[in-house]
Amino acid sequence: MTAWADRGPLPGVVGRAVEHEQVSGLLSGAGLVTLTGAAGVGKSALARAVLEEHTARYGGTVLRVACWDGLAQGGVTQALLRAAELPQAARRDVARALARRTAHPCVSAPAHGRAGGAGSPAGAPRTAGTSVTAVDALTSYCRQHRATVLLDDCDPVLDECAQLVRLLLAEPEIRIMVTARRPLGLAEERVVRLAPLPVTLGEGIAGPAVELLAARTGPAAPELLVAVCQALEGSPLAITLAAHQLDRMTLPQLAARVGADGALFCSGPGASVRHTSLYAAHAAGYALCSPADRRVWARLSVLPGDFDPWLAGCVCAGGDVPAAVVDGALERLSGASVVERVRDAGSVHQDTGAALPARYRLPRAARDFGRTQLRDAGEESAALRRFRQACAALAAEAQIAWQGPNQQVAVRLVEDEQHNLDTALTHPPQDAEDALSALEIAVSLWFHWAACGFRHEGRAHLERLLMLSREDTALRARALWLAGYLAAQERAPDDAERLLGQAWAAAVMHADSDGLARIAHAHGVQALFREDTTAAVACLEEAVRHRSRDPWFGPGPAHSWALLAVALAPLDAERATAAARNAWEARHSDGDFWLYSTILYAHALIERAHGEPARALQACRKALMAKELVGDPLFITGARTMLEALRRQVRGGAPVPDPDDDVPWWERGGPGLREQSSFSRTRAGS
Repeated sequence: MTAWADRGPLPGVVGRAVEHEQVSGLLSGAGLVTLTGAAGVGKSALARAVLEEHTARYGGTVLRVACWDGLAQGGVTQALLRAAELPQAARRDVARALARRTAHPCVSAPAHGRAGGAGSPAGAPRTAGTSVTAVDALTSYCRQHRATVLLDDCDPVLDECAQLVRLLLAEPEIRIMVTARRPLGLAEERVVRLAPLPVTLGEGIAGPAVELLAARTGPAAPELLVAVCQALEGSPLAITLAAHQLDRMTLPQLAARVGADGALFCSGPGASVRHTSLYAAHAAGYALCSPADRRVWARLSVLPGDFDPWLAGCVCAGGDVPAAVVDGALERLSGASVVERVRDAGSVHQDTGAALPARYRLPRAARDFGRTQLRDAGEESAALRRFRQACAALAAEAQIAWQGPNQQVAVRLVEDEQHNLDTALTHPPQDAEDALSALEIAVSLWFHWAACGFRHEGRAHLERLLMLSREDTALRARALWLAGYLAAQERAPDDAERLLGQAWAAAVMHADSDGLARIAHAHGVQALFREDTTAAVACLEEAVRHRSRDPWFGPGPAHSWALLAVALAPLDAERATAAARNAWEARHSDGDFWLYSTILYAHALIERAHGEPARALQACRKALMAKELVGDPLFITGARTMLEALRRQVRGGAPVPDPDDDVPWWERGGPGLREQSSFSRTRAGS
């Protein structure tokens, strides 16, 4: 361990103005300030910059002890004494006294030699004649030289530093700054946690992370700088190491490299060995973890996004890691700045008001390191299989919630787990059983694809997974129907007919009456799109004659009744109204906004063709509001198109348009609609 009295210039930092001011203020009024944060976030640089300003303003010097580069004889205590340049004899006497005072009670001085002197910290043993020497020798030096103590990178000797700091804080004039990945845990401690640098500060405004990279690259395309910093998640160490790669590659090549999937193995010169690569930085922290925490860290690396304790338990628990240990490991890894906490436990859901569990995230560099450890241990395959099975359970939960009293719960669940579900769907399966787990996820998310506007994405997943799951099972039959249903909604008649034909054969073979009804429903949708009202009515009437035995999967009889009302609306107001009434009576839940909005849309069509435009306008508004709660851009487009025409008619007295002259509503987008990305949190119409 190196130790010196650092009186030279100290480095500045980029993008830490707020933290710099906060730490400076705390240092002026508190005896102990600790900077914590993940590996490579810039704790030491900020601490030294603050102390440079502090000493320039108030005078004095800095006693700095670097704790991670190997411990010399005597540990932190001896290093601090050497930094203070005390005479050898004084160092020996003080070290002996401090060693007795920081030792475990079982090996401390005998009881008759202790005295509870004034100013002694609670529980700290005092030895007559030496306790004053031990504390006063260092505090006297700090007073004489107006020195501030900097214990830098305390993680490998955190307990020893905590005991030493507790003794030094008995002198109120001493100022101590600590940097570590976790706090010391002392009552007097004021903790400032550093986050990665922001990449942007708003639309078109570069953040400190980009500023840091630009300082090393010179003039460059802003979009490339942003791309690199986003891929590196704003980590100052990662950005600095990546900039060193520009000696042998261009900035576009660097952006492509760091943006690609796979571990980041950038390396370069650093202030210490652990700062020469991201791998080394995390290896240092990994070495300090318990065996159980190391296993949890490694297994968490298969999770691509944020996660809750339940998902972490599903992936990490095993014979060598009991389920009860995982929650504690998450807390310890979070305290050590390995795992990032993105939501505290007990937060309230903005829509439902329900209490939410904590959510965590493993940053990319820590995830890359953990994945390497997992692979080296031969556990990657098993962890990936557990991850996909857990995602299948999440998708099944969302499917059940969709048919419950609040469909927004299902929508939010899928949105919260979007990164995990997407990875579970797209990562190549290891075998046929694993492929079935992926197919189960795709099928359970039928409502997400069919009702919430992600039809194209759902088709892509289903068609790929159907090629990998050739065995004739009930699950595959459902997948065939869903793929055909989505093709019908996307107005791809040839694909729809092919897939629905295969689904029909599978349903007949499995005697699946629910499947036959769903196929009739899909044919009704396809007939509506080709404006064949007669065929649409016939298919939907066949679908509504069926009593569903499985209310959790697919649109069900109620939705067939609602679409039948839509098909009949221009032709027969009485039959259409009766169909809409039957749809509501056949509902599975009062919270089915998808069904409710379709019924309202049917009423708007009925009133528009046979009733009062004002009543049609009111029903159309309600339909649009209900649709926007869950998405469904197809009907949102139709509702907005009709709403615009009805407003003109009601306000301007325009005649009722001839339905035959209308442009089909599914062929043009309403205002504000846009192409949706994979698992987009911004649904159409929001």
